[in-house]
Amino acid sequence: MKRTTLSLIAAGAALAAVTSVAAVAAPEEGPAATGKAAQQPVERTSLLCPAPSSSELAETTYTAYTPKTEVSSDSGTAALVPAARSLAGKDDKKDDKDDKDDKGGKEGEEEKSFLAVKKQGTPVTTEENGSGAPALIGLAEGSLAPGWSAQQTTHFTAGVGRGLHGAACSAPDTDFWFPGASTVEDRSDYLHLTNPDDAAAVVDIELYGKDGALDSEVGEGIQVPPRSSVPVLLSTLTGKPQTNLTVHVTARSGRVAAAVQALDQKVGGDWLTPSAEPAASVVLPGIPKDATAVRLVAFAPGSADADLKVSLAGPNGALSPAGNETLHLKSGMTTAVDLADVTRGEPGSLVLTPTGDSGNTPVVAAVRVIRGKGADQESAFIPAARPVGDRATVTGNGAKGTYLSLTAPGKAAKVRVTASAGTGGGTAATKTYSVGAGRTLAADVPLPDSLKGTYALTVETVSGGPVHASRTLTLSGAAADGIPMFTVQNLTDDRGTVTVPAARPEMGVLLD
Repeated sequence: MKRTTLSLIAAGAALAAVTSVAAVAAPEEGPAATGKAAQQPVERTSLLCPAPSSSELAETTYTAYTPKTEVSSDSGTAALVPAARSLAGKDDKKDDKDDKDDKGGKEGEEEKSFLAVKKQGTPVTTEENGSGAPALIGLAEGSLAPGWSAQQTTHFTAGVGRGLHGAACSAPDTDFWFPGASTVEDRSDYLHLTNPDDAAAVVDIELYGKDGALDSEVGEGIQVPPRSSVPVLLSTLTGKPQTNLTVHVTARSGRVAAAVQALDQKVGGDWLTPSAEPAASVVLPGIPKDATAVRLVAFAPGSADADLKVSLAGPNGALSPAGNETLHLKSGMTTAVDLADVTRGEPGSLVLTPTGDSGNTPVVAAVRVIRGKGADQESAFIPAARPVGDRATVTGNGAKGTYLSLTAPGKAAKVRVTASAGTGGGTAATKTYSVGAGRTLAADVPLPDSLKGTYALTVETVSGGPVHASRTLTLSGAAADGIPMFTVQNLTDDRGTVTVPAARPEMGVLLD
C-alpha cells in the first residue's frame, strides 16, 4: 500500500475521531446548540471605592449587595478589602507579608476583609468614622458575582465640602470623562485613582477649559502603585484657575477606577462620577424638584462642533428651558450654562439631542445641582447616564429620604422595582411602574416589610424603550444642621450577565 494511501486513511480516521468527540462534547443547550448568542451570568466581577474623606468629622457608611438570581447560591465569595494609600507618582514601601496580603486571593480576602456579602438577596453594611476610612478593592466570584454592587455614603457637618457625599463603587476601566470639575479658589477638586491589579498603572490627565486644552505636563505619566489609591489635586496640574473644566483620564497601561471629589467652601460638595461614554444624545436623570440652581457643563471631545437641543423631561412631558433651547459646543472647549431653577417645583431630567442639521457629534455632560439658599446650600452632581439596561442595582437606601427617578427619553417603558430585605431584617417588596415617553417619573419607592436597617433597590426594564434612572439620598433635621444635604447616584446596568457568542465545531479547519 502506498504511503499516500496510508496518509489518507489515517487522516480519515483522525477526522472521524475528532467528529465523534465533537458530537459527544457538543452541548445540548446554550449558544452552541441554538446558533445564537446568549446572556449568561458573570462568574467574576470587581468593584473599587475611593477613599471617602480626609475630614476627622466624616462618618462613612459602606453597603454591599448581590441580587437574587437563578444562579445557584450555594457557592461564591464577594468581599471588599482596604487599598494601600499612596501619593501621586510614589510607590509604597511594603514588607513581604503586607505585599502577600494586599495581593488578595481567597486567603488575603478572608484575613483582611472589610465588607463581605455572604448570600444573595441580603445587603450588608459597616461604618468607619474619621479620615482613616479606606479606599476599597473588591472581588466577587461564583454565585455572588452577578449584579454585585456597593456604595459608600459620607456625612460631615463642618469644613470645606461639608454635606452628604455618595458614590457607587465602580468597575475598573481605561477611559473616563468628567465635565463639571473646577480649579477656582473656592473649590478643591481631587481626582481619585484606584488600581486593583498587582502591577502599577500609568495614567494621563488632560484638562479642557472654555478656551480649549490647558497645558499640563504634570498630568502625564502619573503612577498608581499596585492595589493602591492615589488622590490628585486638580489645581496642581495647571496654573490657570478654571470655573468649569472637563477632565479626561486615560490609562496608558493597566486599568483604574476614577472619580472626582468636589469640595466647595460655600455650597458643600459631592462626588462627580464619570459621564457616560461620548454619544450624540445624552440623558441626565433625576434633578430634584426643589433645585434652586442648575449648571449644565458639556463638552464635544471629537474634531467637530455639536449643536444640541436642550429639553427638560418632566412628569407631564418635555419642554425647553426658556432662553436655553439650544446649546452650541465648540470642539475641545468646555461650555457651561446656568439654568437657574429650571425644574420649577417638579422633578425632571435634562435630555440633550442633536439638532436636525448638526449630525451625530458625540458629547459628554454633567450638571451641578444646588438645593437651599444663602449659607444653607448643598450641591451634588448628575453626569450623563447610561440606560438601566436589563437590571441596575443601588444600595444604601433608608426608610426615609430615598427618592427614585425614572426617565424614558424616547419610547414609553415599563420597569419593575424591587426593594430588598434590610441589612437588619425585613421582607423584599416589588412594584411595577409605567414611564411615559419623554417623561420623568418620581417613583414611590416600595419599602420592604418590617424593614430594619438599609436596603438595596433593583430596577429591571420589563418592556418598551431605554430607561435612565437615578437615586437621591437626602438628610435633614438636626443631623444636617438645617442644610438640605443630598447626594445623587445614577443607576446603570449592574453587569449581572455577559453575552456569550455561539460556537460550533468547524471541520473545515482540519482540511487547510
